[in-house]
Amino acid sequence: MMRGFAAAAGVVASVFAAGTPAFAQDISLATNASGITVSGNKPSWSTGFGSINGLGLGTPGTGQTILTSGSGGGVFYTSPYNIVVSGASAAHKADVKAYVSANFAHSSILEVYSCTSSCTTAANYGQMSTNALSPTDVISAPGSLNGTVTRYLGVFVSNQNGAAAFTGNDSATLTFNVYDDSNGNLKKTYTFVLNNPNENVQTSLKLTLATAPGGRTISAGSDFSISYGTVNALGISPGTNLTATAVSGGQLYSTPYVLQPRFASFSSTSGTLTTYVSTDFAHPSQLELRDSSNGSSFSAISKASGSQTTLTSSATSSSTVTRYLGLFVSNTNGATVFNGADNATVTFTLVVP
Repeated sequence: MMRGFAAAAGVVASVFAAGTPAFAQDISLATNASGITVSGNKPSWSTGFGSINGLGLGTPGTGQTILTSGSGGGVFYTSPYNIVVSGASAAHKADVKAYVSANFAHSSILEVYSCTSSCTTAANYGQMSTNALSPTDVISAPGSLNGTVTRYLGVFVSNQNGAAAFTGNDSATLTFNVYDDSNGNLKKTYTFVLNNPNENVQTSLKLTLATAPGGRTISAGSDFSISYGTVNALGISPGTNLTATAVSGGQLYSTPYVLQPRFASFSSTSGTLTTYVSTDFAHPSQLELRDSSNGSSFSAISKASGSQTTLTSSATSSSTVTRYLGLFVSNTNGATVFNGADNATVTFTLVVP
């Protein structure tokens, strides 16, 4: 009886020793409810931003936010994603580091960024390391317990033009390492590939009009507008920031204004700005729109879309082009004279080869 009891006790002791706990910190990557879709399973997940451009024009894809770079050199396409931590404890939390193990083929145009907090501002994003020996902290010490941690992924898109410009598909691969925070031991290694869908860089351009210093107010809406107010053929009491000058046949009311071209990912570094009167005044014999580069020498703006007035053929992106818009008022008298309101539409075109 005593020997059988002792043998039974030995079996219990052996089972207890085999049950000593082990720690294996681990993660899974998952879609955040507000972010782009994360697909796949261990050991590899994938995601992607799809169509992107260096000006951030258009509506971003579902789950994406566009942030403007403080340097003005491009924009960030950003999205939250989830890291689901498991196998951790209070004494053995999980640290996560990551690096770009296969960079974009066009790394001067596209760069991978990461953010851990206050990720609605571009300044809080840092470029992700491309060095396996010094990866970027994603979940830094003192690490994380089991649960879901939200982090942000960003792709910076340059707005450069010229010989180095690029349009088309590209992708990159990130490697995520999971560590035991208590001793720094590497536990798991996974990949996160930005190819689902690929990043597709597209050309983009934008042209805006703005009020020039000392010029008549340019109002923005679905289109831009300017009002000359009350005008007459004698130049009496011109409106604020209008210059009235006597010219042959009447008066010319003029004001400076600013054109602001922006474009990205074009092989050319300059474009051409043209304009024409697409809808003329109802009384064109008494009212005419004219253009000038210096505010003193004016010529009539073309009324033909096929032969527009060229404003400049060397407009660079993010430059300001100052022109002068003149309104000629005829001093004609007689049966055809007109008094009252009238308006016209001028169309501007930016062409970048």
